[in-house]
Amino acid sequence: MSDLVIDKNSRPLGASDLKVAPIAYGMWRFAGATGHQAEIDANAKVETALEAGITLFDTADVYGLDSNAPFGAAEELFGHVLKARPALRDQMVIASKGGIIPGTPYDSSAKYLREACEASLKRLQIETIDLYQVHRPDVLTHPAELADTLQTLRKEGKIREYGLSNVTAHQIAALQAHLDHPMATQQPELSALAIEPVTDGTLDLCMATDMTPLAWSPLAGGRLMLHASEAPTSQLADVITTLDTLADKHSASRTAIALAFVLAHPSKPIPIIGSQTPARIADAMSALDVTLSRQDWYAVYEAALGAPLP
Repeated sequence: MSDLVIDKNSRPLGASDLKVAPIAYGMWRFAGATGHQAEIDANAKVETALEAGITLFDTADVYGLDSNAPFGAAEELFGHVLKARPALRDQMVIASKGGIIPGTPYDSSAKYLREACEASLKRLQIETIDLYQVHRPDVLTHPAELADTLQTLRKEGKIREYGLSNVTAHQIAALQAHLDHPMATQQPELSALAIEPVTDGTLDLCMATDMTPLAWSPLAGGRLMLHASEAPTSQLADVITTLDTLADKHSASRTAIALAFVLAHPSKPIPIIGSQTPARIADAMSALDVTLSRQDWYAVYEAALGAPLP
């Protein structure tokens, strides 16, 4: 029986020349405070992630709103860190997203997406965003228009590569039909609880077209960290119990097993963690040392499905 060994080496984003570590740092909880101390704390978080070996930093213009910070707060705070420590820029690949307007809610039109990208560049205080992603699908924008916008931004040097987030396999294919430069990434919700990208064709299309999946919420928004007795559904309780069984088997934490489950898929997803403390970041990185068997992986998969495989 072959084991599922996780490649610890840097991996490319799609067919691009951008290479990143197998685990990324998500900055949706990066904002919320302001002032000098907030910048000191933010710098410590960035340095902790870099020291752990993380190189892809994933933010968005709407990050921070859930902590009552203004639109763009996470990018702006990150920009202050980068301005104060310009040497950090060369150590990382910076990803951001646009296309959400609270209350609209989505706009990927040529006019707005250009404005959103340029505003992100200004807040981040950088000349080029390495990976620019459309945050949510705007079904009122034709994919040909979206393709033209992304390609133009790339030709102008405002972005290096582009990708999508929270879209279906059909929406990916519709955009690809109008692109002369391939998308580098697709960002789905993927975890030991949210396995839809495995079953709905999203990861299959990523493998077919050489796109890298960036898995957001790989710990299911913290739900995978609950005690099984606290789980609101039997499905979640079963997944947690299975993860704990494997954690005991491999002498690893539940977090490491949950992330290893995502990392082991052949599409080579990159989990985006949002941990804010050095100990939790180190725990997440320990997932790279976990080697699951096929039986282990399918045990988690069956628990998530809520039924045995045929």
